[in-house]
Amino acid sequence: MPHLNPSHAPLAPPGADLADIEIRPAMPADTEGVSRLLARSYRALLAPDYDPALLRDVLPLIGQANPRLLNCGTYFVAEQGERILAAGGWTDVTPHGRPGQPGVGHIRHVATDPDIARRGIGARLMARVLRSAAAAGMDDLRCQSTLTAAPFYESLGFTSLGRIDVRFPTGALFPAIQMRRVSG
Repeated sequence: MPHLNPSHAPLAPPGADLADIEIRPAMPADTEGVSRLLARSYRALLAPDYDPALLRDVLPLIGQANPRLLNCGTYFVAEQGERILAAGGWTDVTPHGRPGQPGVGHIRHVATDPDIARRGIGARLMARVLRSAAAAGMDDLRCQSTLTAAPFYESLGFTSLGRIDVRFPTGALFPAIQMRRVSG
């Protein structure tokens, strides 16, 4: 039986050329595509590192696009044709909405489609995110990484500051790693 992808858009098979991927700022019209990406990515890629009951509790919350991010101008999507393959960005406010400190940016809601994970698309997206943050004077970037993504962020120059628990409105505690990347 062929694999059906929920966007009905063609997906590059393994080994296919991914050079035609465009990375651009996200827009409100991307809400459905980003939500679909987040849900697919987190469900598949976080499963080896998190308890299934915890994922059932938090996936409805983390698997939805944040309208503020889609409107901020510093959140990006990587797309091929009409399919969003990766998304992520940065803001100068904390993930909890508090005002940030001058020069400190926060990496936000980064995800890659599990069908093309570990093929360089996330790194290309993050290169754009890092250039955008640097151009805005953000020389200190913070990230609340999933346990799964910590090696990816380390490959981009982030260092671990230690494990944390992110508390969700449901009361769930989600293990994560506080990370930091300082430039210059």
